[in-house]
Amino acid sequence: MSVTPLAPATSASSAPAFRGRIGRDARSGHYAVPRRYRLHLSPACPNGLRIAVVHSLLGLTDVCPVTVLDAVPDCSDGGYSALRPLYDASAHRYAGAAAGPVLSDDWSGRIVSTHAPDVTRDLARHFGGGRPALYPCGAETEIHSVERLCARGVDAAAQRAGRADVDATVRAAALDTLFATLGSLERRLAAHDYLVGDQLTAADVELWVTLVQLDTVHRHHLDAAAVHRVADHPALWAHARHLAAHPAFAAHLDLDGIARRHHARCRGLEAAGAAVQILDWAAHAARRP
Repeated sequence: MSVTPLAPATSASSAPAFRGRIGRDARSGHYAVPRRYRLHLSPACPNGLRIAVVHSLLGLTDVCPVTVLDAVPDCSDGGYSALRPLYDASAHRYAGAAAGPVLSDDWSGRIVSTHAPDVTRDLARHFGGGRPALYPCGAETEIHSVERLCARGVDAAAQRAGRADVDATVRAAALDTLFATLGSLERRLAAHDYLVGDQLTAADVELWVTLVQLDTVHRHHLDAAAVHRVADHPALWAHARHLAAHPAFAAHLDLDGIARRHHARCRGLEAAGAAVQILDWAAHAARRP
């Protein structure tokens, strides 16, 4: 799939606090041992949902336990009190929010990583056993491009278009970016079953989580005309519907949690697009195992 690379984020405040990696042997410090590591995440959070789906696809329930966090953080700074001991043990006088998701090391009681893309890659490489191959050899660059495209071209663009404090010119430019990105993804899926190669990869997980967020969160702040244009990508939404029927995806579709998290964090105004639902996500969530 041909995608245009997007400039990486430069804001220091958006940089993950911890970027440790799981290695192949004892010399790495964090080497791969079953049940050594633990995930702390909320499926209502997009990053938590990404990790949860990958974790289920790889069948890692007994290899890397998961502690599920509430959809809405219980600290005023957006962090979790349950994660504060991990943060305090991992960084002297850590002053930031004790936010999820977190991959922790049960042996040391410290945090390995809070960076979702690194976490999913390490789980797949060191515990996945190659089934399924979510990061096929030679596809890493393409998958990374899809991740960046979804983050900038869909998520950030939709968020910017839905803000009440932007003028019409900024909103129009953001919508143009959103529609162009969805169009490029639509063309790929109109001709292929998956985004990268001929099998399910992490790129499809990334897109699915992005579309969940687009329909259940960002849609509420777009006008009806914009939402109808978003919905007018049949191959894209058929792909989302197909993946939502997969147990590894449906099991983590916490619609109530997403709504509670959105309402707790959002300060924007609801627009006419809130009434235009694109997919019946509840039908898939109701059938989850």
